[in-house]
Amino acid sequence: MQNIVIKTNPIDNVAIVANPTGLKRGAIVLDGVVFEEDIPMGHKVALKSLNEGDEVIRYGQIIGYANRLIEKGSWVNESNISMPQPPNLENISYVQPTVPQVEPLKNFTFQGFKNADGSVGTKNVLGITTSVQCVAGITNFIENKIRKELLPLYPNVDDVVAFNHSYGCGIAIDAPAAIIPIRTIKHIAKNPNFGGEIMIIGLGCEKLRPERLLPDDDGLRLRSASDTATERSRSILYLQDEQFEGFYEMVDGIMEMAEKHLQKLNQRKRETCSVVDLVVGMQCGGSDAFSGLTGNPVAGFAADLIVKGGGTVFFSEVTEVRDAIHLLVPRCESAEVAQKLKDEMAWYDNYLNQGQADRSANTTPGNKGGGLSNIVEKALGSVVKSGTSPIVDVVSPGEKVRKKGLNFVATPASDFACGTLQLAAGMNMHVFITGRGTPYGLNMVPVIKVSSNSKLANRWHDLIDFDAGPVAFGQKTIEEMGWELFRLILEIASGNKKVATDKLGLYNDLVLFNPGPLT
Repeated sequence: MQNIVIKTNPIDNVAIVANPTGLKRGAIVLDGVVFEEDIPMGHKVALKSLNEGDEVIRYGQIIGYANRLIEKGSWVNESNISMPQPPNLENISYVQPTVPQVEPLKNFTFQGFKNADGSVGTKNVLGITTSVQCVAGITNFIENKIRKELLPLYPNVDDVVAFNHSYGCGIAIDAPAAIIPIRTIKHIAKNPNFGGEIMIIGLGCEKLRPERLLPDDDGLRLRSASDTATERSRSILYLQDEQFEGFYEMVDGIMEMAEKHLQKLNQRKRETCSVVDLVVGMQCGGSDAFSGLTGNPVAGFAADLIVKGGGTVFFSEVTEVRDAIHLLVPRCESAEVAQKLKDEMAWYDNYLNQGQADRSANTTPGNKGGGLSNIVEKALGSVVKSGTSPIVDVVSPGEKVRKKGLNFVATPASDFACGTLQLAAGMNMHVFITGRGTPYGLNMVPVIKVSSNSKLANRWHDLIDFDAGPVAFGQKTIEEMGWELFRLILEIASGNKKVATDKLGLYNDLVLFNPGPLT
């Protein structure tokens, strides 16, 4: 293979080593840049000599400053560059953009489960949620029992999922920040893949009352006191209820309740649905230097196709947006949306400050091993998965998405907390881009795992669903692979194909974002 480096913008003064085995000292690239040392795959080579204090530029943006002389052909990494200050939120002005007319995308469909509230599921799942961690042991027991004994009787139901969490008691239930975990649990119960048939298992003495987790009058069932009482008896079970004598009577009570919900779920059938009904969460984890070159741009192209089809896409991860916020504010549909976006950044800045941390804590050893020197470089590559569509709304942590189109759903960058909050926002499909590799999966929605480089895809051939690596070598274009990913989303949403994590049964626990105090 010839020596290949990737320069993303004409003004960049660094390039990325593309060769899977890296490049050795003495290698020559770009008509005269001679490598002064061995540089691994994904890492940066200086295309010119940089004096102390000089800007280091990638993606046409400043990702840092040389903290000492860096000779042309040398390895540029976290040890020899310092991080710039984040964009000042107050200094980012907003000008109403001129949005070009876009030809709507028509005639693309998938087979989904239509719900009474207008949402559409891509799976048909019995959901069991809890009001307190105390009951987690019994819900795990019940999940296994239902899967073995009841699911075979209801062939149209894909699975049963127990959502256990560490919240519910020992907490300041009325603290301002408590609203985040509470509405997260509540809105996960309304995820389209549950079809409105959620079960809530409580203990009885917890602070978070199960009644607070029932669907409210937002287009579903509850419209009167009698409806509320009916829904409570149909959907909530307290283990401390005195009618139960011992463990197995509790189990029998839950199994009886489960059968009633399974009977309804089993009536759901897949129907032809439009792209309008897709709600796709975009997320990346275990990112590397290729993520912003291949996987994220390909996902961004697919995101634009979904938006053109009238569907909904959201991207998240505040700390992986913060250093690119100056590129996102101009894409906001209105001044109100732009201000909401900046407000979420400011809220998280303050949250990190309270914990005596800053955004630099985001970048992992794996990110750095994959060539990402700091959070600035990581963020500039991360936001590309949002595509180019206007940002129509900003959704705070734990809230549900309100508008179709491209949304920013504010979450921490933690894979598990982000996925949990994207479920609460209402996603029915998940696209997860990785460069270093992770077996991450969710059992509530299909998770399409996209690799940023073919080296990973070949090594993890049975864990990766889609390889965006060919883009790096010009074998395929971002547009070609974006269409391929879009079509794969429709196939998986229809149930025609299974993602690797569903084939293998690899699922992560959900993790609540709880910025509130414990008591």
